[in-house]
Amino acid sequence: MSAASEEVLAARLAHVDARLAYEIDVVAAAAAVERGEAVLVDTRRQESWDHGHIAGALHLPTKTLDAGIAELPRDRMLVVYGWGPGCNGATATARILLAAGLDTRELFGGYEYWARNGFPVEADGVVTRRTPDPLVTAEA
Repeated sequence: MSAASEEVLAARLAHVDARLAYEIDVVAAAAAVERGEAVLVDTRRQESWDHGHIAGALHLPTKTLDAGIAELPRDRMLVVYGWGPGCNGATATARILLAAGLDTRELFGGYEYWARNGFPVEADGVVTRRTPDPLVTAEA
């Protein structure tokens, strides 16, 4: 292998390692929440939250982020999420929370993949679980 190839490989490995340290999938996030190690934080606007959100999540829309940081728990990992893989609002929030010294990860797939995996969601005070979508989960 050439030196250039080794450098490229090293850069790619560093990139993948960084993603694995920063992102968390919905199955791992659900397990961390169940163990009491993490809390989910919804970064979407009020209308999206009202339409449906992860059951038990905190709501911290990007517009109120500065005022809400002080209210976040410091003793657990914060798992921020937006709508889904096509939304980067949670990424921007995660950057701010990380810069503030909070243990923060981003939920890979966001609300969409949480719901599609059959984990609990809430709307209008009612918690439901959808049938898991076999395209996104191997869970029974």
